[in-house]
Amino acid sequence: MTITITTAPCCWGVDDVNNPNLPAWERVFDEAAAAGYGGLELGPYGYVPLNHQQVAKALTDRGLFIVAGTIFDDLVSPAKREDLLRQTDEICAMIITLPQPEQVTGQRFRTPYLTVMDWGHDERDYAAGHSDRAPRLSDGAWAGMVANIKAIAELASSKYGVRAVIHPHAGGYIEFADEIERIAIDVPAETAGFCLDTGHTYYAGMDPVKTLRRYAERLDYAHFKDIDQAVFERVLGQKIRFFEACAEGVMCPIGRGVIDYPAVGRVLQEIGYHGFITVEQERDPLSVAGSLQDVKESRDYLRSVGF
Repeated sequence: MTITITTAPCCWGVDDVNNPNLPAWERVFDEAAAAGYGGLELGPYGYVPLNHQQVAKALTDRGLFIVAGTIFDDLVSPAKREDLLRQTDEICAMIITLPQPEQVTGQRFRTPYLTVMDWGHDERDYAAGHSDRAPRLSDGAWAGMVANIKAIAELASSKYGVRAVIHPHAGGYIEFADEIERIAIDVPAETAGFCLDTGHTYYAGMDPVKTLRRYAERLDYAHFKDIDQAVFERVLGQKIRFFEACAEGVMCPIGRGVIDYPAVGRVLQEIGYHGFITVEQERDPLSVAGSLQDVKESRDYLRSVGF
């Protein structure tokens, strides 16, 4: 394996750009560099300013690069199409101008990537982690979501040369095993790859190692996180939104939780994965004082087990 470990602003509590408690993006850049990461994701649309020169200088000054941008929004509604494509345009135009890492032999697609995640549905947010009670989309609504994803991916690729990767996410309409299987069929590999996330996979009731192996041919990019099993069992017994569970500490530094990272490393070696892995740890931004220590702990642990 040739793997580069990066991080993401969600480790500093940055998920909802309307949250008034978010840290300054410059602090995230500072602490990502201080923790020993060479790069990071741009974060959700609207967090980092869409000023190419300003952000490029901030990255260069800290010796950082950008590995991916993010669409984190309602992918289901047909009425969202225009807005989703506007976001795609603005994000991709930005990320292709920013400092990039060295590309590695065996890497399927060049960075930067565009991670594409469905989000914004109360009925699924409160059912995160509960496949048995989470409502599924009708065939028509599913087809609308697929059409939106294809439109995003095709614009990113044709206009900017950016590879879109679908990210199954707790609390969205692509979360559980049946939905991942269905999206793999309905969005072909030539249109978009997958960004599989060990933490979201576990949260959704799947085995991260088996899931990585199952979708090895679609795996263009990956996210790593870890789960505190005791907190996980507690929050699953509550009527709680996914990010409320994160505020209670369901995500923990990698190495402290339940996910077997030596086994994850073995399966990535087995499938011949080369490229980028981003460390994440969703949290409440009010607990941002612990972010630097936690992301450094995660990086140090991964290094200790061969990443």
